[in-house]
Amino acid sequence: MKKFNLFKEIIVVSKTELLKAAGSQKKFAIATSGEIVCEPFPETLISVFEGAVPPLSPLSTTTSRPIASMLGDPYRVVEDDDRILIKASGAWQKIIGWNRDRALYDDTSGDGIAEFSDKDLETTGWHATEFNISYREIVEQFETKCEGILLCIEQEEPYQFSGLGFVSDIAHARQVGYDYCADVARDKVANDEDYATLTKDEAEAAEYFKAL
Repeated sequence: MKKFNLFKEIIVVSKTELLKAAGSQKKFAIATSGEIVCEPFPETLISVFEGAVPPLSPLSTTTSRPIASMLGDPYRVVEDDDRILIKASGAWQKIIGWNRDRALYDDTSGDGIAEFSDKDLETTGWHATEFNISYREIVEQFETKCEGILLCIEQEEPYQFSGLGFVSDIAHARQVGYDYCADVARDKVANDEDYATLTKDEAEAAEYFKAL
């Protein structure tokens, strides 16, 4: 997976396309790729902005709005000829809200990853807990073996991290997650004295991972 760190990334948008979307007064999104996306938004969208630019007030003394103000205060916007350069880290809390339901996993709280949005992977994660395999361990497999985006803010000093994970191929991620957990489960059933005798739940998990 590619890490898309909003503290470092600059989103490049076509000036013409942004002005067209803003002028429509309809809701639109800006993807991490810089693409302008109109509703209905696809489930694969990873956005850094979602909303509509309201029309100028009839009482306004100007006939146009500066581009830098269109997206709102959290964004840093620079015009570069026919391009708009956007820094979006200041809008992180809004970005979480827009993207959370589309992400495979949510690592934005201090409590860690609690679940997967995909039903099959959540079943794998649920059974994996019987062998003390954490969701974080499974996610590390995705982040090293799967294609996708880890949309995050991360800085070194003081260290800060918050992220949402998206995989490009959910079928591949399911297999990667299952294979990792099955390998760990089989090893523990075969070699760990703590699993010499299995509880009902552990036996069910072991059967799921074909560890018996």
